[in-house]
Parts: sequence; structure tokens; C-alpha cells
Amino acid sequence: MTPMLFGPASRQLFGLYHAPERDSQLAVLICMPLGQEAVRGHRLFRVLSDRLARAGVAVLRFDYHGSGDSPGEDTDGDLEGWRRDVCTAHEELRRRAGNRRILWLGARLGASLAVMAAKSGRCDPTRLILWDPIVDGTRYLETLRAGHVDALERSFCVPDPDWRRRLARDPDAFTEEIFGFGVSPLMRQQLRALSPDTLQLTALHETVVLADAEDQAAHHWAGKETARHMPLRISAFQHPLIWTSDPHPNNAMVPTEALQRLLAEVHE
Repeated sequence: MTPMLFGPASRQLFGLYHAPERDSQLAVLICMPLGQEAVRGHRLFRVLSDRLARAGVAVLRFDYHGSGDSPGEDTDGDLEGWRRDVCTAHEELRRRAGNRRILWLGARLGASLAVMAAKSGRCDPTRLILWDPIVDGTRYLETLRAGHVDALERSFCVPDPDWRRRLARDPDAFTEEIFGFGVSPLMRQQLRALSPDTLQLTALHETVVLADAEDQAAHHWAGKETARHMPLRISAFQHPLIWTSDPHPNNAMVPTEALQRLLAEVHE
């Protein structure tokens, strides 16, 4: 695993390259979730990358501008800039992996960014694997707001009852900071504009969607894209990972179901 900075000097990104330990024709770019979801998924994607590298797959994990170990503040991040970061990371992986076929594996908002980047035409993944993609930004923001208040109530011995009242009456309450990460007004605006109509696939690559059977938004979006004759397959997938909450936050265990399923999809 090699840590590095890459990209233009004005917008460098931090990345971790897992060199393949034997020959194959595959490379994987991992488009991480954001915020607390990235924290919860970090260990899983580290183990996944190590397993892939041992199987001969070149892997690049990276932090978007203003997130993780990349330069910038939380509030510098926005969907359009992060979309460009995906393409920058793709080109870095292309430079290191040569002529290998590059797959993108995106989770949560990282899956949405992968769709946006692939649609831009600036980069050329051969396949997309989208895990629990966010296709309804307004609902996602509401879920994060509610989860933030839940976390506050668990953290204080005597919770403030005004938190719930603010959550119910003010749609902008608890949106400037969510789970300890700052969110800019532009980012909030972009999230609320994120919808199935703004996330359109292209027929240039195959797409696999892994989503819970109860995720109606993801299944509805996949159905619309299939109706447009996009090469898409959606598969119901349940796993024990709770993206924004964990009863054992210091537990480094990786959900076996998720690890095995993602490995299988990459090697399919």
C-alpha cells in the first residue's frame, strides 16, 4: 500500500495505491462514501483493497477534496468538484495500472458521484458497481439530520427537547454540521437537487446496483434506467453495516457478507 498525493497542484488529492501481487487484467477505483459513512466504512474498504491486491487487482482508494487526508476544509466540498475528483483519480489509476480494465466501486454518495463522473464523458470505466447508492438527495439529507439528532440525544445525559422541535419545524436545522462534518450551503443545495432524473447512466459501461430490497428509491431509479435500455442489473443485498451508527464504534470487525459480496462482484 503506497500513500501519495496526486492531481493538479491547485487541487491535490490523497490516495492509497494497493499494488497487485500477481498478474491480472483488472483495476478498481474505490469511490468512498462521505462524512461519517466514510469513517464507518474505512476498515471494510481497507480489507477489501488488500484482498483484491492479493488476487492481482490494482486498487486505488482516495479522499475527495476537503475530506479525509486530502487538502481543504469540510465546507470546501461539493458534488461537482467531487465528480471531477473521481475522474482525476481514474487517470491516476490508469497511469499506474496501464492497460488493465478499470472498474469503479462506489458506495452511498460515492456511488452517486461515480454515476455523475461516468456520465461526464471525461473518464472511461468498463463497469460500475454501486453499493447502496444515494438517488434521492432530499431524503438522504433528512435521514442525516434525524440521525444527527439521535446521536446528540445519546451523547448527552439530559437531551435538549428543543432539538426535536427544531428538527420538525426548520428544514435547515442541523444541516450546517452533520455527525461532526461541516456542510456548505452549496452542498446542501446540490444534495436537495439530487434525484433519479439527475442520475442518468450511459450505455458505454455495465452497471451493477447492490441495494436493500426495501430501498424503494434505488429500485425505482434502477427500473427507470432499465426502461431506457441501459445495461443495468440490480440485486437485493442486505448487510449488517449501519452506515451512520455502530453499537461498537471501536470494533474493527468487517461484515463478512459485504466483503464476500463485493469481492464476488469485482471478479464476476
